[in-house]
Amino acid sequence: MLRAILTAGAVLAALLAPASAHARETGQGVPPLTDRHGRVLTLRGWNIEDKTHRGDEALSGITERHLRDLRAQGFGFARLLVFWDDLEPRPGQYSRGYLRKIERVLDWAHRHDVQVVIDAHQDVFGPAFGHRGIPEWATRTDGLPFTPHPDDWFAEYFEPAVQRAFTHLYEDADLRRAQSAMWRTLAARFARHPAVFGYDLINEPMGEQRPGEDLPSAARRIERDQLTPMYNRLADAVRSADRDAWVFVEPTPIVGEGVPTGLGRVDDPRVVYAPHFYNTAMEAGADYDPGSGWIEAYERAVTAYPKWYRVPVVVGEWGPLNNALPNMRRFYRDAMASLGRYASGWAGYVWCYGGGYCAVDAAGAFRTNKELTAEPYAQAVAGTVRSAGYDPGAGVYRLAYRAASHGSRTTVLSLPPGTWRITADGGAGVVRRAAGRAWVPAAPGSDVTVTVTRG
Repeated sequence: MLRAILTAGAVLAALLAPASAHARETGQGVPPLTDRHGRVLTLRGWNIEDKTHRGDEALSGITERHLRDLRAQGFGFARLLVFWDDLEPRPGQYSRGYLRKIERVLDWAHRHDVQVVIDAHQDVFGPAFGHRGIPEWATRTDGLPFTPHPDDWFAEYFEPAVQRAFTHLYEDADLRRAQSAMWRTLAARFARHPAVFGYDLINEPMGEQRPGEDLPSAARRIERDQLTPMYNRLADAVRSADRDAWVFVEPTPIVGEGVPTGLGRVDDPRVVYAPHFYNTAMEAGADYDPGSGWIEAYERAVTAYPKWYRVPVVVGEWGPLNNALPNMRRFYRDAMASLGRYASGWAGYVWCYGGGYCAVDAAGAFRTNKELTAEPYAQAVAGTVRSAGYDPGAGVYRLAYRAASHGSRTTVLSLPPGTWRITADGGAGVVRRAAGRAWVPAAPGSDVTVTVTRG
């Protein structure tokens, strides 16, 4: 997650410069996400994680309740954080116990009809610097210094030792092989698991800033020269074991401030661009400023790559730390509208029971304003979408599409708790067999409009 280190005056000024531009229409030309039946997919859900427990206790903080409650609120997607340091504590020795723990979470997800992206997560590289992610045995610093920042952990990414460790990960042949082998191991184990939708190859990758180089320029260089080759290597590693799952690729976190990515093409037919959606000032505790132009600048920046390389977008993390500030209700409305214009889905940060970033409290009730993320949506559309959108004031969701001429004929709707009336014209029907879901069968080639109304 993007943190307050970027609020340093000179860096912040450079990053926020694009935000003063007026908004313009965006999102056109971003390809949709599809399944093997050709249906247009929308993924909406949350990250699930356990950063606290390690070794024998790894992932014990995630229970079946997480998946059951997430699905009950109308979400069908989870981004599961896993850690290389738990998977491969010693070179070449993979933990069977950890793989079984991952599988247990995936089994719960399948039981509750939740699709999962497995995220190879790192924070500040890994345990060599007091965090999680890349094993200590794969951490090389060349003796450069590291000073902890307990009050601002994201600042640790800018420590010389951490930045050098990223350089070695990207450039050292043996570490490249080790990272690829790690992904082959995960993909081989879970390729046939019915809950697995894809693999997020590395969380929030960073790198080494050169002397005199500003942060946006460094980010674009790292993305172009180091992340792009890495993603091609890792995609090949995944494909050696799993031919069907999607591979999710992330830019550096700097994209969150409206800086277009420097990533190049990842030569794989099933790539998803997966940026994160965080704002520097809000991460540091500020309220949302509707007049800043930040969301508009982010949307312009984040849609350039998928338009050029013809890949869909799923935002892998988003959501403010302090969601109860006066303008946060407006933020959630603006953010949901923006995401709906260009993204095939998103995973909020984070589905847990408590304070901070948690979506819900200890009793499982949404924390202030986070209930605004629960809307009706079309989980899978069997046809070409003409328009789709939810009016939160009126409590009405409308979907218009041309039904496919062949293949699947059934569109699937996902609904949050409550009473919802569903109608469909164009000769389509509505079938409701389970709470929170509805199925709309339609004749091939028909023009269908579905209306979902609250109350």
